[in-house]
Amino acid sequence: MNSIKILTVLSSALMLASPLAGLALPNLPAAKGTKTEQSMPGFTQIAKKAMPATVFIKATVNPQPFSGSEMQTPFDAFGDDFFRRFFGMPNGPGFQQMPQQPQVAGGSGFFVSADGFIVTNYHVVKDANQITIVLNDGREFPATVSGTDPKTDLAVLKINETSLPYLTFGDSDELEIGEWVVAIGSPFALESSLTVGVVSAKGRQDLGISSLEDFIQTDAVINPGNSGGPLLNLDGQVIGVNTAIMSRTGGYMGIGFSIPSHMVQHVIDQIMNSGGVKRAYLGVILQQIDKELADALGMEKTDGVLVSDIMKDSPAAKGGLLQGDVILQYNDKQIKNVAKFRNEIALMNPGQPIKLKVLRNNQTLDLKLALGAQSEAEVAASELSQKIGIEVDNVTQELASRLNMPTETGVVITKILPGSPAQMAGLKPGFLITGVAMHGKEPKAVRNTSEFESALKDVQNRKHVILIVKHQNFQRYYTIKIG
Repeated sequence: MNSIKILTVLSSALMLASPLAGLALPNLPAAKGTKTEQSMPGFTQIAKKAMPATVFIKATVNPQPFSGSEMQTPFDAFGDDFFRRFFGMPNGPGFQQMPQQPQVAGGSGFFVSADGFIVTNYHVVKDANQITIVLNDGREFPATVSGTDPKTDLAVLKINETSLPYLTFGDSDELEIGEWVVAIGSPFALESSLTVGVVSAKGRQDLGISSLEDFIQTDAVINPGNSGGPLLNLDGQVIGVNTAIMSRTGGYMGIGFSIPSHMVQHVIDQIMNSGGVKRAYLGVILQQIDKELADALGMEKTDGVLVSDIMKDSPAAKGGLLQGDVILQYNDKQIKNVAKFRNEIALMNPGQPIKLKVLRNNQTLDLKLALGAQSEAEVAASELSQKIGIEVDNVTQELASRLNMPTETGVVITKILPGSPAQMAGLKPGFLITGVAMHGKEPKAVRNTSEFESALKDVQNRKHVILIVKHQNFQRYYTIKIG
């Protein structure tokens, strides 16, 4: 049986013509008493309003240097391994080597201003050397990237044109399961395609599509090429950005995912105003509370999240949070799970005050603190250090004397989290990290904590981290699997 895969719905085939299974529905009247009873538009009215503001994106990607171990199939011209999976074409010997040509990927997007700002998915344009925007009327314009946010898989593009049709945002928080929604995009390079469906679910998380997830699930037909296109409510407002599908084959199977508008607006407003995204952070490692843990903590319910560790000098540490605290509420809102709470913090502004209700030693108390601000790279490095399960410090004279070790360059491991990858690899407090090995590059020397964080930034997207560690005059490489 084929396993279910979640695929970003980027089409790399501008030459492929495939039948699109659309869902034809009549202009249904609203039921009495619903919020759209007096003004529910037909799908044709939505099409007339939204299609002129939806664009087709052609992203040209230069090929990677060919290595002798790579064997290509004719489907390689389409750009990535999506079509190998789609058609069941394996990699391996026996296939003709073909010279690599620049590859053209296709995706969707939509205008959010009359002066040419376009919202799409980051994965549509992330490797592009040249981006061309094709309007609904056939005109083509070169585009530049105004900014990207890989954590939410969003990007903002810009073309030099004015008086353009554009879409406005609706409130995704007001969506209800069962509501009609409309998806517009360019599946398989078929421009200006409209499909309809309903909201199947809200708040889908932990799918592995992006770092920050809070997806709307819909059964509106979404296929490769729909990436970056709008998901609209019956008022023609954008309530999501179509991003991924769940599929056994690579094609539509009734489950699509869209980034909700409340998350999209927060990201693109920052990109359009400042060119980048700054996120608030609390500086804690959180653990979901299950029934067994709730019983052990004397809690009647599993609501809330457990603070399993606190980052050094973080807002949480400065604000009085302690390891072992259970955060029950933030700003008078109940906390249901780790992912939702993490997303809400990430969508706040650095420096913003936050009120927490905390359970500590069977007593509740209120804490007030100001959220911090870190760059994405700094946050990623800190998070990676926590995933590995280590805390490090510079080697001071006092620390060297206490640990009975020489004062030499490197960072000393001061703490190993129980059950962490670092503990499983055999690392222990007192070991000295002198470098981080880089894939295909010279090892990067580590002389202080700043250099250690800098080295971790370069390996944050890899599955393994190789630390060069010295202990008792012996030096060895420790391979640590992440996640």
